[in-house]
Amino acid sequence: MVSRNELRDRYRQVMHRIGEAAERAGRPADSVVCVAVTKYASPDQIRQIIEMGHQDLGESRVQQLHQRVGMAQEFLARRRMLGDDSPGDLPSHIRWHMIGHLQRNKVKPVLPLVKLVHSVDSLRLVEEAHTQAARADQEVEILLQVNISGEKSKYGIAPAAIPHLAEQIQTMVHLKLRGLMTMAPHAENPEESRVVFQRCAELFFEMRNAGRLGEAFNLLSMGMSNDYEVAIECGANIVRVGRGIFGEGEHE
Repeated sequence: MVSRNELRDRYRQVMHRIGEAAERAGRPADSVVCVAVTKYASPDQIRQIIEMGHQDLGESRVQQLHQRVGMAQEFLARRRMLGDDSPGDLPSHIRWHMIGHLQRNKVKPVLPLVKLVHSVDSLRLVEEAHTQAARADQEVEILLQVNISGEKSKYGIAPAAIPHLAEQIQTMVHLKLRGLMTMAPHAENPEESRVVFQRCAELFFEMRNAGRLGEAFNLLSMGMSNDYEVAIECGANIVRVGRGIFGEGEHE
């Protein structure tokens, strides 16, 4: 288990590397959102990163998402009640991201908990999300997951089908399409991910520059602990980092 001091140092290093990668890409350091993936983090580690002022957290499992949203809300409420902002600047609220594969029968409990669903990977899931959002009378922000590599083991939509599906989503008043997400095949060398990220970025910017999807279509989620710097260099403005911050964890 990563110690408190080590977690602080790892977090600061990740944020520094994100800033450097953004600057290499000609963008300001604060143009990239780091989603701290809590899949293998302990509750104490999550509380510590919140204490450090981090606001964006991501989960891939529905039951664990529900538990951790409740825990974080309780922690923030207790700290505010005590009037204790040390040792860092507490965020006013947490923005939770659903980053894992989402089954249609899990959509209803997830939508009220999250700011953004990264992993919308089929028309049927789009339709279910819109149905549940309409019933709750809420607007749900989503990313379409693109299977750039064509791996059968990867979820996602074929690149050629993405623009048409995006136009369909534009007619759904309770969904807001914010952008695209992709995952590169696992590789020891992060440079091997570059071609996947470049292809997804090309698709993203083509769709954005076409102007039919509006200003809200502005998020590109690519890169994880092993390759987030390459993803940022290719255009990502959201990265998902778990091991890089929290370590391997007890279950990984």
